[in-house]
Amino acid sequence: MPTEKEKMLAGELYDAQDPQLLAERLRTQGLLQSLNAAPAEQPAERARLLRALLPHAGPAPDVTPPFYCDYGTNITMGDQVFFNFNCTILDVAAVTIGSRTLFGPGVQVYTATHPLDYQERARGLEYAKPIRIGADVWVGGGAIICPGVSIGDRTVIGAGSVVTKDIPADVLAAGNPCRVLRVLRPSPVPGN
Repeated sequence: MPTEKEKMLAGELYDAQDPQLLAERLRTQGLLQSLNAAPAEQPAERARLLRALLPHAGPAPDVTPPFYCDYGTNITMGDQVFFNFNCTILDVAAVTIGSRTLFGPGVQVYTATHPLDYQERARGLEYAKPIRIGADVWVGGGAIICPGVSIGDRTVIGAGSVVTKDIPADVLAAGNPCRVLRVLRPSPVPGN
């Protein structure tokens, strides 16, 4: 029988109050508390805390505290990823972020979701859908990225947008719900 963590990572209904998951979130909360309180004059300490919090990050992630996440271990990111102040990632499922992607202040990335059926919610069950954000993406301040969304490489998401569906590469998209406003550059043609 799968553990609650295995169910969580597989996108199945799971019990978030499972003791193993509670212990992992408690560990993360301790690291976040230390990171968010670490003085800017101690970059080595901040780097150490980030490595412990985000073990699947490329070299030298640039995170401006405060920063928040559920686990940290379900976040994979490339090189030179930047998070401005007050970003939140609910990484119940995998969150994959490409290199050189920028997040404005207050961006929220949510893999976590809840059943529509009130009886399942009342039993404390939830589930999650993975999120993929490509390389060289810029997510404007205050944007919300909803469960299961993919954002293509080199795309710009306007500030305050609510991304509820996949957004392709090489576009400017904005709004609530977020939609493509224009193409930034044509996608490369295979074979040329």
